[in-house]
Amino acid sequence: MTLQDIELQMGRHSCCYKQKLRKGLWSPEEDEKLVHHITKYGHGCWSSVPKLAGLQRCGKSCRLRWINYLRPDLKRGTFSQDEENLIIELHAVLGNRWSQIAAQLPGRTDNEIKNLWNSSIKKKLRQKGIDPNTHKPLSEVDNYEEKPTASSIKNNNHDQIITSDGSNESKNCNNLGIAPDQKGNSSSSWHGP
Repeated sequence: MTLQDIELQMGRHSCCYKQKLRKGLWSPEEDEKLVHHITKYGHGCWSSVPKLAGLQRCGKSCRLRWINYLRPDLKRGTFSQDEENLIIELHAVLGNRWSQIAAQLPGRTDNEIKNLWNSSIKKKLRQKGIDPNTHKPLSEVDNYEEKPTASSIKNNNHDQIITSDGSNESKNCNNLGIAPDQKGNSSSSWHGP
């Protein structure tokens, strides 16, 4: 197996090798080129952006850089308590569907929400005696570790869960104003409390 085969399995596309594209950290000059191009022309097809912007990067790299770091509407800094509470409530209904959760928090990315969940919120819930997977008291889930399944989420599981303030509530998509689509998946048409 060649290095190219190994990196293809790790998510790199063959175009990155044929064109000898840059990988790794972005320079301020590259950021400036990308911002200038997108603000002037829009992004259009991401695979064409690098060439049009004069960058030696692949389209996926440009898309991720724009979405996660350079968008002008990005909210920087720590999450407010209200944002954390909303993430907990949405996670109880949607599970690890970070992009659907991010759609309810303007200016926040799915990546930073996932990172906050894994680095901070899960620990806080455990310290309060709440299982971060089921949102039930740890005493109820100590005997068995059961994570919510996709079918229980699709079926709008009406289990009692513990919210961030410690109260019991029956949560499902309808309670939060998120309607399931025809396949039973929750849409992201919810606009907040």
